[in-house]
Amino acid sequence: MNIRNRDINLLYLFQILYQEGLASIAAERLAISQPALSHRLNKLRKEFDDPLFVRGIKGLVPTPKAHAIAPQISRLVSELEHFYQSELDVPLDKVKDVVHIYTTDYMESILLPKLLSEIQKTMPFVQIVTHNTQGKLPRKMLENGQCDIAIAGFYSDLPSTFYQQKLKEERLNVLARKDHPTIGNKFNLETYLECKHIVTTLTGDLNGVVDKALSLMGKQRNVISGISSFMIPAQIVSQSDFILTCLDSVADQAMDQFANLQRFSSPVQLATVNVFQIWHERTQHDAIRAQVRKMIHSILDENGIDR
Repeated sequence: MNIRNRDINLLYLFQILYQEGLASIAAERLAISQPALSHRLNKLRKEFDDPLFVRGIKGLVPTPKAHAIAPQISRLVSELEHFYQSELDVPLDKVKDVVHIYTTDYMESILLPKLLSEIQKTMPFVQIVTHNTQGKLPRKMLENGQCDIAIAGFYSDLPSTFYQQKLKEERLNVLARKDHPTIGNKFNLETYLECKHIVTTLTGDLNGVVDKALSLMGKQRNVISGISSFMIPAQIVSQSDFILTCLDSVADQAMDQFANLQRFSSPVQLATVNVFQIWHERTQHDAIRAQVRKMIHSILDENGIDR
């Protein structure tokens, strides 16, 4: 069918509905009334000969066809936005936008103080919103526009439509109180296994990289708790006889914050952790998001690798 018979604005309506899942919020974002939104949604359904969004318990639920076409529509809308932004040539310090970053609490703590300051200097009308990445790649959010950048050290098996850049490399350290009764003046694998451990787990899984490495050695550590934070465990360790295996940057912050902590190299041979920022191809050429990625890379001060 000839494109002159299509309403391109309906693609933007589709993207907003797919992102929000609620007609009231979608109407607010589009600055239209709910009856007007319903009228446009009916046109959208006729365009694609499918209901696309049906009522569910918590709002509008996408149909299988909606899920199937969502990545393509997101890409088209992004390219159109980039086209008009380029044509209008609006200076970055005048652009109003919201950038969504999915990451961890420890990454927020080392990144956001400098990032927010830099953004205010150069792009004062750009807002940054962070979300907990919950231990896995937010693939759907990256594809449908809810996530612009994802940052962590545990993402793998990226789809071909995703880009990645290495930000930093981290080793694993062990934190314990200086007067820990088990450690005393020595710290080795035997001592490590005698201690009680707390771990960070974003998924609830207590079988992490340390435990898998120990299993290959025919050994096991005593994990007494899994905590959904990178920052809180160090505080617990400073007030108890538990120990924590954590990343360099987490240990650095903990040592600055709690004077009674000591750190050791991990007695378990482990690979270093590479932290990457990930983004979808729909934002590859977006000026605002490209600038934010550049700032993130600069702040974390490591040589990046673009794919």
